Amino acid sequence: MPARICLFGMLLGLSVLVGCSAGREQARSHLHRGDSALALKNFDAALSEFQQAVRLDPNFADAHQKLGVAYKEAGDLNRAAESLEQATRLDPFSFTSIFELGEVYRMLDRVTQAIRAYTVACELSPRSFESRFRLASCYHQTGDLDRAIQEYKSAIKLEPRSAFAWSNLGAVYDARGEYYDAIRAYKQSLECKTQQPVVLVNLATAYLNQERWATARQTLQAAVRMDASLSIAHERLGYCFWREQNLDEAAQSYLRAMSLDNRNAAAFAGYGVVRMTQYLADPQNDAYLTEAVEAWHHSLEIQPDQPKLRALLEKYRPKRGRPSVEFENP
Repeated sequence: MPARICLFGMLLGLSVLVGCSAGREQARSHLHRGDSALALKNFDAALSEFQQAVRLDPNFADAHQKLGVAYKEAGDLNRAAESLEQATRLDPFSFTSIFELGEVYRMLDRVTQAIRAYTVACELSPRSFESRFRLASCYHQTGDLDRAIQEYKSAIKLEPRSAFAWSNLGAVYDARGEYYDAIRAYKQSLECKTQQPVVLVNLATAYLNQERWATARQTLQAAVRMDASLSIAHERLGYCFWREQNLDEAAQSYLRAMSLDNRNAAAFAGYGVVRMTQYLADPQNDAYLTEAVEAWHHSLEIQPDQPKLRALLEKYRPKRGRPSVEFENP
């Protein structure tokens, strides 16, 4: 009798293994079809195939991973997170699952969880530039600038020609007020990829913070030649011209910035400063005063939290008089 029981147990175990194997193979077939559908952006078909794979083999980590990626591509981020979390529970050493989970957390603005996921991804694949870059970006977003710099530098060691990593490193230095390092990083980014008008604007802004008006102006003019549709480039150019006391060019640059983006609060504020500067030099020209006040009002409608601009408006509004004194661009 014991021998029969033992034999029965062996046969039962074998049948379970065969059943699991058959389920896994059927699940793989659904994964292949799901992959094809996802490549064609047929999200409904892809999700259906991956869901069937999960039902056939609930412990198949790859099925949960692919289902999570499909949910992510389809825009259902919460379900994507659930599926990828299950995938990582079933296979904690899957780089793809943990990296994709980090991506979903980042898209959900769950930055702390994204940092944890990307940290594990970096441990699983130390040569992964993308994981290191994402980790740096998350630290940057949380305001941990020291860690952001550390991780961006690590990413750059992996891909020294990454223009994006260099420009982001420059932005972190900018945020710390370390303009020389920011300039060096922006220049390195432009060496890696020359056609980057936004990076040119950032470089020019660093020059502005060093009060290098002419260098900033030349850099912004290069950005405008590269992409004349950048409102921020024209706005910063207006500030350069104002600093250089070229008021007509400053006004024209601000007007172009305003026409390209009627929500550019800084452009309206700057235009008002130029017109007020002209009014203070020529108090008989009431048109300058009117334009200045109107521009400042419009800027405050767009962005109410501008205490310096409110103070200027209160000081120079027509009913309060207009003393001729120096003032800073808000």
